[in-house]
Amino acid sequence: MSIDYDELLASAIEEARLGLQEGGVPVGAAVFDFQGRLLGRGHNRRVQNGDPSIHGETDAFRNAGRQTSYRDKIMVTTLAPCWYCSGLIRQFNFGKVIVGESVNYYGGIDWLRENGVEVIDLASSKCVDMMANFIICQPRLWNEDIGEA
Repeated sequence: MSIDYDELLASAIEEARLGLQEGGVPVGAAVFDFQGRLLGRGHNRRVQNGDPSIHGETDAFRNAGRQTSYRDKIMVTTLAPCWYCSGLIRQFNFGKVIVGESVNYYGGIDWLRENGVEVIDLASSKCVDMMANFIICQPRLWNEDIGEA
């Protein structure tokens, strides 16, 4: 069975847009199994909840619930995962990561690959444009989010 990665990314993009509408950082994520079944999705809620640990990937991870293994799971995210989220992906041995874009932020992609995680960067113009516009409009918030404030 072939999985359409753009279709999986659409769930993460919906979440990113939700986060942006809520006044937060537009990073969305979703967790799928290798058959393409959605297990959980979420978005960056650092601003909305005042909690620096709620990134898009961590929100999706929590919403996916407890799994016995993550080797057969796919983390889909609109933006290359930061070091914090890369650590989560590595700690739980996700089998694959689908990245919407890495132009605006490259994160831990190389480190994940070096540690055996398959990373596919879709270079989505929707994701690139959404994040680039956010960075232009909210540079202070963006720098806070990536730890450069």
